[in-house]
Amino acid sequence: MSDVVCRVTPRSRFLRRMLDSRPWLEGQLVAHLDRSLDADVLRAFILAQGGDEPRLAATLRRLRAWTLCHLVVRDLAGLADLDEVTETMTVLAEVAVAHAHNVLRAALAARYGLPRASNGDEQELLIIGMGKLGGRELNVSSDIDLIFIYPEEGDTDGAKSISNFEFFERLGRQIISALSAITEDGQVFRVDMRLRPNGDSGPLAISLDMLENYFITQGREWERYAWIKARCIVGSRVAELQAISRPFIFRKYLDFGAIGAMRELHAQIRHEVSRRDRANNIKLGPGGIREIEFIAQVFQLIRGGRDRALQTRPTLQVLSLLPARGILDERAVEQLSHAYVFLRRLEHRLQYLDDAQTHDLPSNETDQTLIAQAMGFADHGALLEALDHHRACVSRHFDAVFSAPEEEDHGLDTVWRNAADAEDTVITLAGLGYAAPMEAANRLAATRAGGRYQQLPNHLRERFDSLMPRIIATAASAANADATLARCLDLIDVITRRGSYLALLQQYPQALRRVIDLISASSWAAQYLSRHPILLDELLDARDLAIAPDWLQFKRTLIATLDALEPDMERQMDVMREQHHAQVFQLLTQDIAGVLTVEKLADHLSALADIMVDIAIGLCWKKIRHRHREQPKFAAISYGKLGGKELGYASDLDLVFLYGEEEVDAAEAYARLAQRTSSWLSSRTAAGILFETDLRLRPNGDSGLVVTSLAAFRQYQLESAWVWEHQALTRARFTAGDPELGAAFEAVRDEVLRLPRQLDTLRGEVVAMRDKMRAAHGGKSALFDLKHDPGGLIDVEFLIQYLVLGHAHEHPELTRNLGNIALLAMAATLGLIPADLADACANSYRKLRALQHRQRLDGQASRVAPVEAEAERSPVRALWKHVFGSGNGD
Repeated sequence: MSDVVCRVTPRSRFLRRMLDSRPWLEGQLVAHLDRSLDADVLRAFILAQGGDEPRLAATLRRLRAWTLCHLVVRDLAGLADLDEVTETMTVLAEVAVAHAHNVLRAALAARYGLPRASNGDEQELLIIGMGKLGGRELNVSSDIDLIFIYPEEGDTDGAKSISNFEFFERLGRQIISALSAITEDGQVFRVDMRLRPNGDSGPLAISLDMLENYFITQGREWERYAWIKARCIVGSRVAELQAISRPFIFRKYLDFGAIGAMRELHAQIRHEVSRRDRANNIKLGPGGIREIEFIAQVFQLIRGGRDRALQTRPTLQVLSLLPARGILDERAVEQLSHAYVFLRRLEHRLQYLDDAQTHDLPSNETDQTLIAQAMGFADHGALLEALDHHRACVSRHFDAVFSAPEEEDHGLDTVWRNAADAEDTVITLAGLGYAAPMEAANRLAATRAGGRYQQLPNHLRERFDSLMPRIIATAASAANADATLARCLDLIDVITRRGSYLALLQQYPQALRRVIDLISASSWAAQYLSRHPILLDELLDARDLAIAPDWLQFKRTLIATLDALEPDMERQMDVMREQHHAQVFQLLTQDIAGVLTVEKLADHLSALADIMVDIAIGLCWKKIRHRHREQPKFAAISYGKLGGKELGYASDLDLVFLYGEEEVDAAEAYARLAQRTSSWLSSRTAAGILFETDLRLRPNGDSGLVVTSLAAFRQYQLESAWVWEHQALTRARFTAGDPELGAAFEAVRDEVLRLPRQLDTLRGEVVAMRDKMRAAHGGKSALFDLKHDPGGLIDVEFLIQYLVLGHAHEHPELTRNLGNIALLAMAATLGLIPADLADACANSYRKLRALQHRQRLDGQASRVAPVEAEAERSPVRALWKHVFGSGNGD
């Protein structure tokens, strides 16, 4: 016997028995101990032993004995990690099931003929591995959970014909017997069929139509949980099965109702564990394996319908995906993952003792010592100390996810129940600090008496009733309590029939608090949330608000997600909108928290828009059937707010599309690309809209072509463009598409901006255009228009545009698109304007933008009381007078 086998044999009575009773086993073990076993090796063993029907049972049991003993030795000797153990056991089950199926199907077909559908197509049995087999996480003494499904009804084509149902039911029973019957060689696997529709009372094999009907009419929450790990291990018609099972498992919308359902399921398990006094069960007991699995799977149920990556099956893989999505933090996932590996390794050592499917810690000292040593501990006490640490961590994280919302009566329950009694309600609301309690009371009464509330199903009404007192109380704590309550009620009105959102706010009090803080701070945020209630999920993001977005990683991840959705254009457009809205919302929460300056926010929003435009171009090009090249020589040039990297939350995109080829056929393809890209960005889908796009700044405006060759664009700018078009060009930049073409555009832009210009003529044209704009937009109110009135933002922009156009031929550095504040400083350094005025004007520009941003966050027009901006207007007017030699409309 080899040294390795001798060293580990005392820690497994099962291994000792196998070696004593099977003389052939030791040599087989020693010959393969230096490597793991894969499917090819296991199939070769079957072939060598003889896998025909008479030898089937004996061969599979010998295969299992060798494989399990091989794992015992490699694992206890430190040669195999957890992944190897679970993967090898999974492969053993797959090979054994598939071989039994193939042999037994052939024998049945010889007797009854092949099963066929009504159209004559041959039918196959789909064998679904559930639980740990489906997740490729099978433990060493596990049973296997199977479900048998066949595609269509029909009959076999033999002389002695039977129905497909009879054929596959007989085949299923024979497979079960081949695997689970106990013979002199033992058994291969215990087979559990109770997860099939209707459990033990249901038919052993069902058709796909029967499965679909069951899911629709009878499928229960715990079955959704069970089907997460479902995987077809025999059969090829997987796509048809997934088309039926995925909508049942994963909801189209976020499903926070799953938390309550899984909490109830776990409570039943805990009750059973307690009833049987099995607190030392490392699978089902507190802090055990099942709780880790529940944590992973509840987030799969909640978000898996919208995030395909979360539909993966292995528990550790699911956990690893959660930090990047802000669902759990890195530390929590690290602790849960370490605990999972520890508990699964301990589970295997418990089962190595006697090949028993046990998860209970031993009570006798001998076995306690064996297990402790097998786990690498000096004694049982040291093992228990480590185990208790892991279980405490798991329990803490489990409780954080599944803790039930407060069930006791809220102090304001009676206010909501008696909302129709305005007199009492007004008194209570006034006492809470509402400034207009009668108005708030009337709104509450209208909500309770309204049709939306009255028609709610009972379970949704219970959630609604639980939420409302907490909303009233939390809104009262805001400085603007009345406006906050009104905005909350507007949001609740939108999400009333979406039980998952009500469940989110009920299950996560911190989310309700953040919602109220957010909509209290900004009416625009309240409106945005009401338009896109799916963003409520973002309020659970565990990541630090101060962390800046990683746009490169975001782009890579989004492209991979969209590529996986090909060719589903509708879903791709929805996903782009959902992801864009989520990123905007994250920036909004950072903005309101004071983490971002207006300038930094605009940088982020502009970077996000660049990504969206670039991705849209790539997707639209793929969908042009007769494209002449793999990558288009096409570029999106941004003007205005996006061009100057001053994009706001609701800014539209001023775009010009260029292409870099002169062939006629290319122009036609690029025209289609430009139209599709603009439509892709601006179309309203079920998920909303990305951006309004404005293409009027292209050569010849609305009467011009939607896309222009770079050569034609250059010619137009040099020969035909108006001065205002050159002003616009000062804020233009390459945003998306082909980088080489983008660089060529930047060269053309530089050339045009550096043209020598007669300053007096230029000055007159710029002032005339400013007067025209002011006449159209300024002076419309007694309030000061931050953008259009004299001394406002447009004046600063016109000043800088004049300085660039008038002096770039002498100072080419002015053509760099650095932003207005940096260009003011550069102009002062070059001696074009006084440094003190430049600095004061830059500060004014910052403050005017901040005021404009504040107004927009509060849903107000960009107008303020004149006194509020007087200090900021003065430097702008002074610089205007210095540059243009006259006032600017005062």
